[in-house]
Amino acid sequence: MVDRHLEGQRAVVTGAASGIGAACARSLAAAGASVVLLDRAERAVRTLADELGGRAVVVDLSDTAALPAVLADADLDCDVLVNNAGVQHVARVEDFPPEQLSLMLRLMLEAPFLLARAVLPGMYERGRGRLIHIGSVHGHRASPFKAAYVAAKHGLEGLSKTIALEGGDRGVTSVVVCPGFVRTPLVEAQIAAQARETGVPEDRVLEDVLLHMAAVKRLLEPEEVGQTVAWLCRPEAASMTGTSVLMDGGWSAR
Repeated sequence: MVDRHLEGQRAVVTGAASGIGAACARSLAAAGASVVLLDRAERAVRTLADELGGRAVVVDLSDTAALPAVLADADLDCDVLVNNAGVQHVARVEDFPPEQLSLMLRLMLEAPFLLARAVLPGMYERGRGRLIHIGSVHGHRASPFKAAYVAAKHGLEGLSKTIALEGGDRGVTSVVVCPGFVRTPLVEAQIAAQARETGVPEDRVLEDVLLHMAAVKRLLEPEEVGQTVAWLCRPEAASMTGTSVLMDGGWSAR
């Protein structure tokens, strides 16, 4: 029997053109949601929206000065918001470009705040809503060479907890899903940079650097995260708010 617990509801997913965002969009659509997919990669996001019978919104979420007006025009009123869009940059603090830090904080912290601000009034009016933020084990643990990413993901934890406290008596929940390393272009693209900074050969970075702290020595698949997000939208998850779902292969157990 097909589980359609989101039938008649609308879900907005950011960074939806590939990786975790695309997996979330597919899982939510399979659960019956009408999906609205946000990404700056126009061709990819439109292709996926057509595949899922949804709607694509082409937007650069890091342009937060223009974002409130864009969001108002895009009609993003929804029952589920998945804040997923993100980028990575690997460098020591003394070499980290300040403009890159600013971009990453805008994209991964300020944009989720602005999106939440845009959709919460409608959720409160209906008395229901799910905000699910794709965080990271780096919202709970730090790694060298990732100052902006670690800072943004720690900040996202605080934002989610605040939304949870404000929305708890109005039927709205806020949860952070925190994967370890997932088989995505974002992870694959950092292998060369990790080799450069650590001196570990590229063919050893995955085992000796990225998975070194995990008990489960494998990359997660995007679909695992997508299915977790869909489950958090089920009625049985209504009491899960202000918390994190760690999918880190045991990293944070240390």
